[in-house]
Amino acid sequence: MTNQIKIAVIGVGRWGVHLLRNFLAHPQVNVVAVVDPHPERLAAVKQQFNLGENVVLTTQWQDLKQVPGLTGVAIATPATTHYALIKDSLQQGYHVLAEKPLTLNPAECRELCHLAQQHHLILMVDHTYLFHPAVERGKTVVQAGKLGDLRYGYATRTHLGPVRQDVDALWDLAIHDIAIFNAWLGQIPVKVQATGTVWLQGEGSREMTHSPSQGLADLVWLTLTYPNGFQVYIHLCWLNPDKQRRLGIVGSLGSLIFDEMSQSSPLTLLHGEFEQQGNQFIPVNQKQVVLELEPGEPLGRVCDRFVVSVLNNTPSEVSSGWVGTELVEILAALTVSLEQGGKPIFVDNSQVIISK
Repeated sequence: MTNQIKIAVIGVGRWGVHLLRNFLAHPQVNVVAVVDPHPERLAAVKQQFNLGENVVLTTQWQDLKQVPGLTGVAIATPATTHYALIKDSLQQGYHVLAEKPLTLNPAECRELCHLAQQHHLILMVDHTYLFHPAVERGKTVVQAGKLGDLRYGYATRTHLGPVRQDVDALWDLAIHDIAIFNAWLGQIPVKVQATGTVWLQGEGSREMTHSPSQGLADLVWLTLTYPNGFQVYIHLCWLNPDKQRRLGIVGSLGSLIFDEMSQSSPLTLLHGEFEQQGNQFIPVNQKQVVLELEPGEPLGRVCDRFVVSVLNNTPSEVSSGWVGTELVEILAALTVSLEQGGKPIFVDNSQVIISK
């Protein structure tokens, strides 16, 4: 078994360029090709990373079939292109690391996962937050019972742009927080609800509408209900100048807060509970503990896990194609709810069922 693999990066836009950077720095990777439909991007990365003449730079995906010994591909293209690219890659015998979401259709996701299994290939999704040191440490805290009885979870993910034109704020932003909650709880939701508002990209009108089926929702509110009754509330918006990346779980003994915008204390354990005195509830045992985290760039960890998985031919349990499929199924159910004005939707055995 060789200890180095040949990789091609497909798409070197805002995110793909970081995949390229990490793979170029990996000692067990030989980047042999870069694909992007925009020649100016290819010229830019060639100069930025001082790529040698031996690296194939092409605007055509099909040119990769002429690259000898190609082991795997990293796909960072618009989600609408994922299905065709991933399917063709697997059929060519390439291992695949795909940017999230895996596809926009649960049935397509399941098909790709089965195809990867049939060809004994790795299909991994770049859910970068699942490799974040704060998320990894947070999972150990929650599952060790340090928060007591879990009561509810919440998250806020807001910023001022970029505004996507292919998907709404739900598909662009929600997958991150849902992935984190699923990992921390060790469960996936069984019922979901979503409501939204369109301001910028309504169909046939620039006026505000509360019917996301008439455009791409800029603001979305989600409720996720897990098998044990635990509920999560998520606020998403891409036209809010108040940039927030904050997620928390509240328990009977305290709260765990992951605040990505805090450089000094991204993961904090807030101890605190109530003591009943007569008919009063008095806060006691209050203490704040900033949790230390292991160093390391999350995307670098993603790339390394992909390389290890390929070399050992062992799928990543953290972010396999099947994990990506579960998340797309949840988003699909939320989309149904969003289009029906917030109607509860049950997610059962990969089937979306409208709640009565």
